[in-house]
Amino acid sequence: MNNEVLKALKERRSVRSYKPQQITDAELKAVMEAGTFAPNGMGRQDSWIVAVQNPEILDQLRRMNAEILGSTSDPYYGAPTIVLVFGSDPEKWRNSVQDGSLVLGNMMNAAYAIGLGSCWINREMEMFSTEEGKALMRKMGIPEELIQAGLTGIGALALGYPEGEPRPAKPRKENYYRIVR
Repeated sequence: MNNEVLKALKERRSVRSYKPQQITDAELKAVMEAGTFAPNGMGRQDSWIVAVQNPEILDQLRRMNAEILGSTSDPYYGAPTIVLVFGSDPEKWRNSVQDGSLVLGNMMNAAYAIGLGSCWINREMEMFSTEEGKALMRKMGIPEELIQAGLTGIGALALGYPEGEPRPAKPRKENYYRIVR
């Protein structure tokens, strides 16, 4: 079976090198809006999406993430935009991480569909559980009641125009899926 959506799902790759040029507002809005249409438990729309293009905050995010990684390199690969996804405290809403993960997946596929590169980045859960992370959430305009209720970092996307071509997909492992009848 062949169609454009299935083709895009097979071709999308994580991008780990970005041009410094900032993406357009229309492109950013299209990617973020795609995230809002991700499936979510009980229709709660529990996730919160924050795009960061402010150089000072980008630097802080890069430093915080690198510290958790135990590195000095840029965990966001020089992307000019970082999109953060937050969700409720997973102990209070059991679908929080799954819902936020679907938001990230939708946004990665949307980015590819419009010619942008993206890469899922981890460690936001650790970053935003710190006092520095909570202060940064406030600085980014996250409502205080959400922070107090335990809003959690789910993950992030490095987002921008790809520098070069991504590597082709690795061959899929044998017996990756099966059908039981």
